Amino acid sequence: MQRFYEFLRRHPTGVDSFWAVLLFGISLLWAVQQNLGVERRLIAMAVAVPLSLAVALRRRAPERMLLLVAAVGVAQLVLGVHPGPADFAMLVVIYTVAARGGPRWGPRFALAGSLLAAPLSQLRWPMTEEGIAGRIFLTVVLTVPFVLAWVLGDSMRTRSAYFAQLEERATRLEKERAAQAKVAVAAERARIARELHDVVAHNVSVMVVQADGAAYVLDAAPDQAKQALETISTTGRQALAEMRRLLGVLRTGDAKESGEYVPQPDVGQIEDLIENVRAAGLAVDFKIEGTPRPLPSGVELTAYRIVQEALTNSRKHGGPDVGASVRLVYFDDGLGLLVEDDGRGAAHELYEDGGADGRGHGMIGMRERVGMVGGTLDAGPRPGGGFRISALLPLKAAH
Repeated sequence: MQRFYEFLRRHPTGVDSFWAVLLFGISLLWAVQQNLGVERRLIAMAVAVPLSLAVALRRRAPERMLLLVAAVGVAQLVLGVHPGPADFAMLVVIYTVAARGGPRWGPRFALAGSLLAAPLSQLRWPMTEEGIAGRIFLTVVLTVPFVLAWVLGDSMRTRSAYFAQLEERATRLEKERAAQAKVAVAAERARIARELHDVVAHNVSVMVVQADGAAYVLDAAPDQAKQALETISTTGRQALAEMRRLLGVLRTGDAKESGEYVPQPDVGQIEDLIENVRAAGLAVDFKIEGTPRPLPSGVELTAYRIVQEALTNSRKHGGPDVGASVRLVYFDDGLGLLVEDDGRGAAHELYEDGGADGRGHGMIGMRERVGMVGGTLDAGPRPGGGFRISALLPLKAAH
């Protein structure tokens, strides 16, 4: 049945043509049953043709069909053709013009026609057996259907315009939401780029200091100079690895006014972060599994930020008396992170499609950070309640 309705919507002229044929057939039967002469019957049939045509083409050319039915109505008045079933087309066309809008003169002309049709009909074919009061009452009664057709059409036009405005607004809001999400991603990438830039700058600063020290003790203490050169080599490789991760990310914003570069947070500072969170009122269970060892700066920074953002979300969305747990697992080729809480969890917009308008930008940041170090991130509600964030950060060797 749904397909049948969709077919009818796709072929409005075909539907109107069906009703036009039906109206023409009823008009023919009416003309045959009336006690009219042959000439009058032919004229009545001739009047029914353009009126039926107006019904068939009412949605393709509403204003033209309005002029057509008006001309046919004038012809009926002049030729004395008594109104019949075919004149129902006037109501249909008046409704269509009022509903479609179009040029301003169309609805106005239709309203004028709906007000004049019944009075002109009574003047041309007066009811002699009725008094003046009866004629006026009958005229008002016959005017009501025409006016109702126009009012109903105008109401449909207003309603359609209102829904069109709502759809346009929804489309505009959707585009604005997409634009805001893109801006959030770009801003987060820029912030990540600035942080990684600081990491690389710190490594380069270490290299410069070590190089100056090696040059100073080269003759007096060759062993110390050799150790400094090894430090320079290791630090340079790490800096090169971080710079490679920056490929494709544009750094925006002004340079730091102080001109000094400080190391960003690392895995070793996660315990301090958790102590601060506990002091703020969130109960956190923290465990480390595996053997801790030095990690690339980008991986350590990413791990710290994930834990920081996850605990922030637990405080914001977990509700009262929420508890959280943080697990750091050192694998042979990666670092695993698991942050869970037993609160109410977050709305799906915070973790689906990267976030929602004005919310979930921290989740966008997590995905961007994990993606830049080649890791994976899984975030969502826990089966038993609460929220879970799981990440795996590969430990790529610096080349």
